[in-house]
Amino acid sequence: MIKNEKVMKEQKNKKKKSFLKKIIIKIIRKLGFEVVDQQNYSLLGSNQDLHQSHSIPGAKSLVIPMGSIDIKKKITNLLIIFRSCTSTNIMDQNKQRLFEHEKKEYTFRSLNSILKSVSAAKKKFTNTNFKIFITDSGSPKKDLDYIKKILNFYKEIPSELMIINYEDFLDKINNKNYSKSKLSNMSNFYKSLELSKELGEDLIYFVEDDYIHKEIAIEEMLFSYEKFATILNEELILLPADYPYLYSKKENTQILIGNQRHWRKVNESLVTFLTSKKIIDEYWSQLIEMASHWSDPWEQTLHKIYENKNCFSPIPSLSMHCANINSIFGIPPNYNWKENWNESLIKIDGTN
Repeated sequence: MIKNEKVMKEQKNKKKKSFLKKIIIKIIRKLGFEVVDQQNYSLLGSNQDLHQSHSIPGAKSLVIPMGSIDIKKKITNLLIIFRSCTSTNIMDQNKQRLFEHEKKEYTFRSLNSILKSVSAAKKKFTNTNFKIFITDSGSPKKDLDYIKKILNFYKEIPSELMIINYEDFLDKINNKNYSKSKLSNMSNFYKSLELSKELGEDLIYFVEDDYIHKEIAIEEMLFSYEKFATILNEELILLPADYPYLYSKKENTQILIGNQRHWRKVNESLVTFLTSKKIIDEYWSQLIEMASHWSDPWEQTLHKIYENKNCFSPIPSLSMHCANINSIFGIPPNYNWKENWNESLIKIDGTN
């Protein structure tokens, strides 16, 4: 009987301690702090390990051991504009891409990887609206039908497929003697800009169809955007890839800590980037000029924008640009390319 009373007393004391512990944790969190259990490698009062993401979209960015930042930039919408073309391998080049598949394979895997990444991000960013537009120029009907099947596979993500005919844009392009692939590329980007102006509300992600994304890519880009925009108190540009050419020059940079990546300030990019509607509006005339005139490099308009707006690239990379393996604009260094490629495979009706 005495033993039972002792056990009951111990259980009662444990409940009191547990109750007090919960109250203390709640008070500490209201003050903007977290309590770390170093022995169990977790946050007290949470089932999450320390290596997991503890940030809350639109509320706070929390990185161990840096502490938390109250978020002022809340992301309400992400419009993804995916520029596709399965009929051209590499524009005006005869080189083979990494893995040496038909171009359509890169388009399908790229689209699947983005949709998979959006699907994962939606679980965290529950108050953010996502939509993807595919602007396609020159893909055969069979490939377009397969793109529709991929979109249908992710029914929870609003999507739309739009066919772009470069001949409809010839009056907007300064030189009609460009190669067909250049005209196709320029007209597609021109339409992408028009869509961003018409439909964009917050963030817009312009992406080409040869980028294979990690599943965490969209989530990390959104968490990092709202954190950096809060810290810098301005809109900015994010890239999904850590390009090898970024290491070919000796230049100073800045490093910021995102959610689960470091981010490096860069001054150059290709034409795959995430930015805000505000920046699109601010630099509208320059961007339209870029879509209308081909120059070498074509991206130099973006580079001039980066002289006034911060642009960051992730380390390690969040995506793989499937160019030729020897291209300095292609696959990221120190990166598991094969794993990323395998993770992007999608099979519908037993084929792909």
